[in-house]
Amino acid sequence: MPNRKLSCGTVDQGLGVFEDDASVRLGARPARPQPPDHTARFGSKACVLSALLLALLALLATQPVIADDTDPESAKQDAEEKWTPPEPPGALERRDERERMVRNQIAEPLLDRIPVTDRAVLTAMRAVPRHAFVPSNLSRHAYRDQPLPIGHAQTISQPYIVAAMTERLGLKPSMKVLEIGTGSGYQAAVLAHLTPHVYSIEIIEPLAGRAAKTFRKQRYDRIRTRTADGYFGWEEHAPFDAIIVTCAAGHLPPPLWQQLKPEGRIVIPIGGPYDTQRLVVVTKTRDGKRRSKSIMAVRFVPMTGRAAGKGKGKGKGSG
Repeated sequence: MPNRKLSCGTVDQGLGVFEDDASVRLGARPARPQPPDHTARFGSKACVLSALLLALLALLATQPVIADDTDPESAKQDAEEKWTPPEPPGALERRDERERMVRNQIAEPLLDRIPVTDRAVLTAMRAVPRHAFVPSNLSRHAYRDQPLPIGHAQTISQPYIVAAMTERLGLKPSMKVLEIGTGSGYQAAVLAHLTPHVYSIEIIEPLAGRAAKTFRKQRYDRIRTRTADGYFGWEEHAPFDAIIVTCAAGHLPPPLWQQLKPEGRIVIPIGGPYDTQRLVVVTKTRDGKRRSKSIMAVRFVPMTGRAAGKGKGKGKGSG
């Protein structure tokens, strides 16, 4: 059979099939041209992308997994370490008087007193402008070694007592403290230099209002206050790491004991208004038992309200 001449004829795009011109001559029906097929081109790109994705996943699988094992307590401690004590504007005034007050009355007392040695407490006593918390007509006496009247038969305690009671609380920045008897606000301000978690209750509304105003003026913005009977504590924010009572009671109010955390402390003057009062530190052990220690003889105004057989303990507050 003679050799038939093959021509390049029609190319089936994408498949590369050639037609035989002899078959055309013999009357065979030529193959219909097929539309362009992009599947192979796109398919090759998809294969490349799939390969890259698999390679990336393989690479990620070889990387160490870092677990989020942050301890909530550690996170809380880190946050507290970033906290800075308040900077009251009044601290710029009468610095020398406060320095002498701390040195002669508190840290190195000349009288028969137990020196206060806690550095944080001494720093707080140097920082809080006591003169901003006493009536203006008594401002010149603010740093004397004595209590001063603030109206409504109440007083601001002498600086040494404030420092001594504060030291006995053993406060740290992470602790929450409740004060019973806001009074002038001076004691709460001292506490605010040791922890940002200060809660204070005052039963006498005019005193509570005046103290709140002083807090705002001196930028003690984080102190939470409430006008109520302190005998019942502040259950909504319990439990507390420490409780300080700045008025004398014949006994430890049961609600305060219930709102104290295990291993927490209550510093309170115990005794009637005409009896010998003792400053007592009451500690709640881990298993809920009570341990008391008498520190010194003191003289405080009496707790009113329920402690005196009056009131129901409800009130209003800022927090």
